[in-house]
Amino acid sequence: MGGNAGSQSATLMIRSLAVGDVQMKDWFKLLGKELFVSLLLGITMAVGVTLVASFRAPEVIMVVAATMILNVMAGSMIGLLLPFIFTRFKADPATASAPLITSIADITGVMIYFSIATWYFGF
Repeated sequence: MGGNAGSQSATLMIRSLAVGDVQMKDWFKLLGKELFVSLLLGITMAVGVTLVASFRAPEVIMVVAATMILNVMAGSMIGLLLPFIFTRFKADPATASAPLITSIADITGVMIYFSIATWYFGF
């Protein structure tokens, strides 16, 4: 889900940069807005995952719910920041395409998942 959230965020940022709705100086304001929206989206997804996990594997509810929230937030941040980074280095922000963002967000999501599981279960 982090890859999906990141792709959507990147698509919106690339479009906004292309049509001039957003400037480089706006990134801090957008960061706060994106953090809030991705937190709400992550919580919504965590509730859905919690419902499914309560029937199948209740022992992992906390791990999966926390992972979902952090994964969606991380994916959205990656999707928001990569087009700005590419623009800053005078590269085409469209190069920060969905496959790149999805790959980075999914790798980050796996690391988040295993980190939370290791901490929660005390391995």
